[in-house]
Amino acid sequence: MQKEPMTEYGYKKLAEELEYLKSTARPQVAAEIQKARELGDLKENAEYHAAKEKQGLMEARIAELEDILGRAQVVDPSTLEHRRVSFGSTVTLVDLDTDDEVTYTIVGASEANPDKGLISYHSPLAKQLIGKEPGDEVHVRLPGGEREYEIEKVCYQEICFEA
Repeated sequence: MQKEPMTEYGYKKLAEELEYLKSTARPQVAAEIQKARELGDLKENAEYHAAKEKQGLMEARIAELEDILGRAQVVDPSTLEHRRVSFGSTVTLVDLDTDDEVTYTIVGASEANPDKGLISYHSPLAKQLIGKEPGDEVHVRLPGGEREYEIEKVCYQEICFEA
């Protein structure tokens, strides 16, 4: 069983989702199924089939979350030195072609959300950034094409927004 590093923030978010699914959503779906059963013939009962499908998807998500949380290795990035890019580092990059500045925080795979600036340490960009330091130039191959960046800043920044 391979451990999966994640921040405490990511662990808490997943644990909250799991608790909600088990304590609130699961009983609601069970009630929906019971209500649909009372409508009669199950073969042609769309409400029953929809509720059963919803239950199956929810149970799959519960199993997935239990697996992720069971393999989680919570890493506190605030205790790490962020002289070089590492897990939990917030990295500010400058695109050498456009001078556009972007900032990403490197997190565990299950907590990644690129739209919020959270990228997985498994991502192509993170893999090419890890170990680099401010002032280094990196040529990265991304799904959207090739880019050249200069690492402007590497630091620890607490994740404090909803992802």
